Formats: sequence, structure tokens, C-alpha cells
Amino acid sequence: MQPEFLVKLQTIRDLYGKPMRLNSGYRCPEFNATISKTGPDGPHTTGRAVDIAISGQDALHVLDLALSNGCTGIGLSQIGDYSGRFLHVDDLTEGIRPHIWTYPSNLAMF
Repeated sequence: MQPEFLVKLQTIRDLYGKPMRLNSGYRCPEFNATISKTGPDGPHTTGRAVDIAISGQDALHVLDLALSNGCTGIGLSQIGDYSGRFLHVDDLTEGIRPHIWTYPSNLAMF
């Protein structure tokens, strides 16, 4: 994980005021290619992305904090069982940013 990104993540957590359980952080390119449509070059392979297990109003609150603290990529998975809901955040700079998307309900993410 990139230290600058971890500082942003800790700032978001401090402002949120609650623990944030991470579902996924750094992924090696080979593993990422097996579980994500982004292939071997996805955001998680940079050390600048995490998935946070969170739902509902808490997800919206953390989304707002992430955007306010320099995160540029936001992915929402808020459909289905609460235990599988998450918020992806990253601070990548390439491409169109900020970029916000939702995941299809049938897409398994780890």
C-alpha cells in the first residue's frame, strides 16, 4: 500500500469516527486478473485502492468524506445482502476523475 493513500484513508476514518473494515486492499496483478474486470492493471494493483465493508447512510457519509479528502475513484455496491455491500475508494489520477460507478449486483468482488 502507498503511504500517501494510507494517510488519506486514516484521515477519512478519523473524520468518520468509527472503525472501517476493509474487504480488499492491495492485490497482485495475477490475482486481480482472476477476480476483476480491470485485469492485471486494476486500481487495487497500485496500492492506492481499498474496498470498505459499509452500507446505507454510512456508505454515503464515507463517500462524501472520500471525495472531500482527495479520493477520485468511488465504486458503490449497495445491492443484496448487507454483508456483501461495500464502497471502493481510490485516489488514482489517470482517466476522467472524479469517477463514480456502481457494480452490477451479480458481480463478485473480493
